[in-house]
Amino acid sequence: MSDRTALLERITQTPGKCGGRPCIRGMRIRVVDILETLADGVAADEILEDFPDLEPADIRACLLFAAIRIDFPRLVA
Repeated sequence: MSDRTALLERITQTPGKCGGRPCIRGMRIRVVDILETLADGVAADEILEDFPDLEPADIRACLLFAAIRIDFPRLVA
């Protein structure tokens, strides 16, 4: 299993949990919450302090998940 595959396995989507939105390892910590917190300038170390159940790989998984989700081809006419 590649490192990227292992990271993506940390992201789960369960119907009925957090509205079916992507979460981290089945917890009620949504990927979007981590991404928005990073965008607000909060350092990864501080996020890890605020969410003791998170691991550094969870934050990397959120970033990889987002990168993959926005990587789609655009047709230009």
